[in-house]
Amino acid sequence: MGTKLEDPDKLSTMTKKKLINSIAQEKGIHPNDVRHVIQSFLDKMTECLAHGERLEFRDFGVFEVVERKQKIGRNPKNAAVPIVIPARNAVKFSPGKKMRKVIESCAN
Repeated sequence: MGTKLEDPDKLSTMTKKKLINSIAQEKGIHPNDVRHVIQSFLDKMTECLAHGERLEFRDFGVFEVVERKQKIGRNPKNAAVPIVIPARNAVKFSPGKKMRKVIESCAN
């Protein structure tokens, strides 16, 4: 932590598999056990959000479903033709204080 972020194009991606293996190694737990817990967690989050619930994790952040209004978009190849983008539900994430502080300290 506290290291400066490199060029965003060169950052690696933390996949679910990498996360599982990292936690399993760090905590000395079999990767299959970690996989089941993480998948259950993700499934429960999706289920809660689908039912319109707000998920709040202190110091981490808040997930909630918001409605994106209908808007008019443009095709970059033919800007004269408007495209109607319909209203839809989307998941919004707002980072908590602790996460914001950690991320900001990495950017400096």
